[in-house]
Amino acid sequence: MIPLHYYLVVSALLFSIGTVGVLTRRNAIVIFMCVELMLNAVNLTFVAFSNFLGSLDGQIFVFFVMTVAAAEAAVGLALMIAFFKNRESIDVEEMNLLKL
Repeated sequence: MIPLHYYLVVSALLFSIGTVGVLTRRNAIVIFMCVELMLNAVNLTFVAFSNFLGSLDGQIFVFFVMTVAAAEAAVGLALMIAFFKNRESIDVEEMNLLKL
């Protein structure tokens, strides 16, 4: 049996890597990958606490988080494809398309 704090340390490291990636990268695809990494870190925490407490509530919540993450990825990629068709780049610095 692996102790709970091991899972929490790994989850914190994954979340930190994702946060640094979101804050420092300029490529939209890499930013979306880092957001997905952050969501997976939170999912790992939910599953670890669910196992520790002997409840299925955390695992059910993970199912809903994964569903929302899949929808977010689909919409985000569709927006990036549309942006790339207009600007020939997916650099976040150039994403002022909605400004007038």
